[in-house]
Amino acid sequence: MTIQQSELSPIKNQKSIEDKIMECFPSGAYALSALLRLLDIVETREVPTAAVECKIQPLLKVNPDFVAKHAQTPEKLLMLVMHELHHVLLGHTTLFPTVTPVQNFVFDTVINGLTCRMFPEAEYTALLTGIYAAERFPECLLRPPQGWPNRFTISKGISDLPDTIRARALEIHRALYSDCGATYQEVFDILPKFVSDDDVIKIVLLGGHAKGGATEGNFEGRSPLLFDVVRGIVEQWPQPPDPIKGRSLADLINQELIKPKAPSNRAVLRELFRKVAGFGKGENIRRRDTGDLPISTPIPVLDRRSIVMRSLGQEPLLHQGSIAFRRSVRVGQKVHVYLDVSGSMNGVKEALYGAILDCKEFVHPQVHLFSTQIADISMNDLKRGICRSTGGTDIVCVAESMEANKVRRALIVTDGFVGQPRGQHFSTLARAKLAVAYLGLNTNMNDLAKVTDFSKHIQIGV
Repeated sequence: MTIQQSELSPIKNQKSIEDKIMECFPSGAYALSALLRLLDIVETREVPTAAVECKIQPLLKVNPDFVAKHAQTPEKLLMLVMHELHHVLLGHTTLFPTVTPVQNFVFDTVINGLTCRMFPEAEYTALLTGIYAAERFPECLLRPPQGWPNRFTISKGISDLPDTIRARALEIHRALYSDCGATYQEVFDILPKFVSDDDVIKIVLLGGHAKGGATEGNFEGRSPLLFDVVRGIVEQWPQPPDPIKGRSLADLINQELIKPKAPSNRAVLRELFRKVAGFGKGENIRRRDTGDLPISTPIPVLDRRSIVMRSLGQEPLLHQGSIAFRRSVRVGQKVHVYLDVSGSMNGVKEALYGAILDCKEFVHPQVHLFSTQIADISMNDLKRGICRSTGGTDIVCVAESMEANKVRRALIVTDGFVGQPRGQHFSTLARAKLAVAYLGLNTNMNDLAKVTDFSKHIQIGV
């Protein structure tokens, strides 16, 4: 780690921000050393609050004036740094391909709710209650309500709203600061209906939302090492009731209907199925087999029943015989399929369903949908397009399902942002014959690399 000075804004006492950041984290906690080895910290007035510039050599930019005025205590500074790291962790654009001011506002409402639920003590939430006024809407959504977490008091900025939108605004605020929290998609589905870009553009948001930051596309590609390190840090933080393991924050299963569509590239997926199922190279899924078919025949044969009847003085009219016949039998075993149906797969779910249906002869009758929980459906349900998801992603539920059902052959279809398996979960996945099909333009092939026997990146329906 090096501490730099902005060439545009020289600042004295170059190590002051470094000292404050080091002091705001408990000693040795949250794998901070791994982050600091990777980031260069820059004191600069080029950013209004703080920002991570996501490059091969990433920078953490911090405005010392903002720190001096609003984050002067270790607890407040910790919240500021945590907020910015969440922008890095959750800075994907699969839900919002083009980021607008309202979408930036949505990012901050969800992250503020999450960090407050992680650290609900007043000395931490004071960063947000000191910046954002409860009397003004929509900025009151960026802070916890008065009296929280002991009680929920409706903010004046919400109570003063017209009847037509007051209930929806209160619904969002309650969801953000409830035990379950709210996802980007849940807030975005409601908030833009009564908040415009003009309403939020003048509100100062924490963290970096400018070009080059974490909310810009292909963050994982621009700074892959930073992405992996920061996610590992966040996974070790004290967790709210809805822990982050992948890319989303939800923990409630919602159902939707998917319209399966024919895949554009099925050969690669079929080859993965064949490898996991145990087919030899060029071996057909079915083969001809010769067997004996029992029949009754008037032709005398030496079968036990006829011998017994003759010994009793009776001549049987029919005898038990057999004839040879050829039949088609299946080769290899059915494969358990785990389909990632988290929010980051929204763009490819239709093609995903179509691809699995196209390979149904390889698939175990029960298909396992996974997000942060497992939802088992039948092949008929898959054909109908039934999708049950919490919106988040967590490989732990896959490992637990495989262990409970003694699954030894499995195919996981995902974009790869599932969290790295550890401990017993790692062992469970590593023991199985496991293939991973990575779907989508933006994929992460690192999390499951050490437990995967076969893998392919498949461009299906994108």
